[in-house]
Amino acid sequence: MGLNYIWDLLVRAGQAGLDKRHIRFIPARVYSPYMELSLQEINAGAGQHELEVEVNPYYRFYNIFGEMLDINLSEDSEFRHELFDILVHFLAELDLMQGMNKREYYIRFVLRDLESGTFGERVKERMRLFTREEQEWIAGAILRMYDTGEPLHLLKSMVGQVFRHSTIYVNSEEKDEMLFYIGQKCTETGRMKLETLMELFLPVRYRTEVYWDCHIGIIDAEETMIVDRIALY
Repeated sequence: MGLNYIWDLLVRAGQAGLDKRHIRFIPARVYSPYMELSLQEINAGAGQHELEVEVNPYYRFYNIFGEMLDINLSEDSEFRHELFDILVHFLAELDLMQGMNKREYYIRFVLRDLESGTFGERVKERMRLFTREEQEWIAGAILRMYDTGEPLHLLKSMVGQVFRHSTIYVNSEEKDEMLFYIGQKCTETGRMKLETLMELFLPVRYRTEVYWDCHIGIIDAEETMIVDRIALY
């Protein structure tokens, strides 16, 4: 899918792991009057140090760039192109902010706190193990936890999002205990991701047991009573 708007480019750049500071906007020499960007795909430039993007400055911003990029002006060309790059970055950020609702705006703040170590250095280091989409789920769940004060429900939801075949059992009557069946083989990455979710959402009074690819046996549930596939509880 092609890119048309500068805000779309910044969103795709983040998804591709390209720092927006490494994007340089330049006035397009040849452009379509119906397109803002001539770039079709960002993935080709995601691994480069700097991605140069041509922008049709008259598609939406003629009032800003009409005189500044007048072809009859020949002086201070380098300065005007540097200013163009700065202004387009600023306009792209305005695009993003206007397209975000209040909650999405707060999620960006929580993501920044997660990445800066506000929730601890271990969480900061392990956030890179999650995809960008998973990171946004986690940030949204943290906001809901502050709103609702229900970390157990959010922990179950987040584990279910990250580990699609998982099941969680909560025993709050006899003792505060959670049993996690993950539904996949244990890997170092998987273990650290689960520990991070527990660190963020698990109440301190709860003890846990984790079962990765072998389910605990449950009477009358035949799929959990397979010989050599039953975990002891």
